[in-house]
Amino acid sequence: MKKEISEILIIGAGPSGMVSASYLHNQGIKVLVVEKSIFPRFQIGESLIPQCMDNLEEAGLLEAVKNAGFQKKFGARFIKDEKIGEFNFSEKYGEGWDWTWQVPRADFDHCLALEAQKKGVKILFDTEVINVEFKEGHSTTIVRNSNGELTEIQANFIIDSSGFGRVLAKQLKLEAPPQIAAHSSIFTHIEEPDRPSGKEGEIITFEVLETQVWFWYFPFSNGNSSLGFVAPTHWFEQFSKDPDVAMREMMNKLKFYNNRFTDHAFIFKPIKVENISRNVTQLYGKGFVLTGNSAEFLDPVFSSGVSFATASGLLAAKLIIKERNGEKVNWENEYVNYIKEGVLVFSSYVKEWYSGNLQKIIFHRHPNPEIKKQICAVLAGYVWDKTNPFVKKHEHILQNLSKLIELEEASH
Repeated sequence: MKKEISEILIIGAGPSGMVSASYLHNQGIKVLVVEKSIFPRFQIGESLIPQCMDNLEEAGLLEAVKNAGFQKKFGARFIKDEKIGEFNFSEKYGEGWDWTWQVPRADFDHCLALEAQKKGVKILFDTEVINVEFKEGHSTTIVRNSNGELTEIQANFIIDSSGFGRVLAKQLKLEAPPQIAAHSSIFTHIEEPDRPSGKEGEIITFEVLETQVWFWYFPFSNGNSSLGFVAPTHWFEQFSKDPDVAMREMMNKLKFYNNRFTDHAFIFKPIKVENISRNVTQLYGKGFVLTGNSAEFLDPVFSSGVSFATASGLLAAKLIIKERNGEKVNWENEYVNYIKEGVLVFSSYVKEWYSGNLQKIIFHRHPNPEIKKQICAVLAGYVWDKTNPFVKKHEHILQNLSKLIELEEASH
């Protein structure tokens, strides 16, 4: 059996793992990354939000992504029947980036991994974690590549950035019920040679069919576009068992995009993911930390996945360095509580989206400009800025505003 020794073992070469690896490597710390897949590989989570730009920049990965030529994203549009709610990140409350990208994740993740490798980060692709054991002061991880070769990896600390692979969550039995009600999704890509020019062919759009049922359209710079539906799991039961047929049947229910994609072949057979939300009982332990989707995944509606993945990956790396330098780290307060503060804000917005309260606000015909800026900042991912009342009072403010809108509409 081969043997490897590394100060830090990172499981997963997605955005969270690459931000951790790049940041640690830049600080002179030896890291080893193991990744089950061969890159490029398909991954969902294709719409970024501006807050992740800060994380990519701090990890030294931003310039590589800028040079990749992905489709710039300046905001998002929501459509329901004749109502339209549009947010422009340049018109948000507070400081921060006013644009980001929408990306084919196969290309985006590959870009980050190549840049990390260029820096000198060692990544073992096509390598699966078989077993992890923690002992005093270190861990022993057995991995296996596709040729069946086993390697024993000794490390002082493990960052689990395995995403939906959830390696340590499964190994250590940390799975927990999700905070968000069970929803499922089906999605695919199309080639779109007849895409409209200008804004209509660039802006990401969410079309709402019912309060809890919505469709996404993400155009990419390579001429392809991502299409998908998210709904309560039972909603999908009315459609064909064949994913190709089911996807067409669902697309027939669209209003704004009705017939837009009828003649477009699917690049791959639509993929269905059931019960997409995830959660765990703990985010860290002796010798390990969970980051990104390996810890928690809320819902794709506001594209928070990559933002939380990169934020948690960056913070974990910083705390590891702090601890390595002999400083005391309170992981519960400095990591768990901080990450959960942001997650709870977004959870409120996801819950109130599906309750219908946030949709009433988004589709209000005469929105208050200042309120819209504050909500826009949340949708941009700046969920730790407590000077924003829509962050600080997230638990009740959306419900209260929705009631005011109802009263206003009733009075007219």
